[in-house]
Amino acid sequence: MTKTRVKREKREPDQWDTLLDQLNLRGLTQEEVLGQGGLVKQLTGRLLQKILEAEMTVHLGYDKNSNTGDNSGDSRNGHTEKTVLTENQSVTL
Repeated sequence: MTKTRVKREKREPDQWDTLLDQLNLRGLTQEEVLGQGGLVKQLTGRLLQKILEAEMTVHLGYDKNSNTGDNSGDSRNGHTEKTVLTENQSVTL
């Protein structure tokens, strides 16, 4: 019986590959990457924060720090800490 090797098609690097290539993971332990305050949790938190800020921009119709919303009754006037529950962790924003 002969083994047939499946040849994987090489894919072109995308924006995620470019971003991940910028991370220096040398010397990091599993705990530092996957642990309670590790890299994955920090990245998840920052990504969720960016998503919430973008959602607010779309909802209000103007960018953060813009004077467009001044005295409109619908302006950005600070933020509070939030805890978001993801599939396998909670993240504080």
